[in-house]
Amino acid sequence: MFTPKRAFSGFSVNDTAAARQFYGETLGLAVAEGPMGILDLTLPGGAKVIMYPKQDHEPASFTILNFAVDDVEAAVEELNKRGVLTKIYDDPQLPTDDKGIMRGHGPDIAWFKDPAGNVLSVIQAE
Repeated sequence: MFTPKRAFSGFSVNDTAAARQFYGETLGLAVAEGPMGILDLTLPGGAKVIMYPKQDHEPASFTILNFAVDDVEAAVEELNKRGVLTKIYDDPQLPTDDKGIMRGHGPDIAWFKDPAGNVLSVIQAE
């Protein structure tokens, strides 16, 4: 019988030191070192995600983490102050303003990348 005790997600990075600095210091999330170079990331609300080193890493072509925030505009301003670029798309199918925020096509959302090129977002909380 399939009876899991818990579930978690994971994604690869090409540089765990850069990932640790970005997620821990730039984003202010809890990051701990695990076995075999794996980083354990604790998200707001307590969910766990692992980041594992992968020599031939290719960035995810989709959003791997969404951070729900009360104010996307304020979150984007704070990310930009911390050196995070939020204007990553220049695509008519993802019409974003000069700050990288897409408005009026569902909840407001802005995308950005981690040092490994994986896509993340801040999205308006419901």
